[in-house]
Amino acid sequence: MQLPKDPAILLSFVNTRLRDSCKNLQELCRSLEIAQSDLEQRLAAIDYTYDAKCNQFI
Repeated sequence: MQLPKDPAILLSFVNTRLRDSCKNLQELCRSLEIAQSDLEQRLAAIDYTYDAKCNQFI
């Protein structure tokens, strides 16, 4: 699956998937076949970090 290039759209896509179909970030990354560190770095570039308690990037 091709992930959105735009960071804001990527954020929305990821948080929607986390909310609707994945119990945590590890499961999401496995389902998308991407490295968790890569995803976290891309979203950190726009000042978002994963909050496990909320299961969202905030």
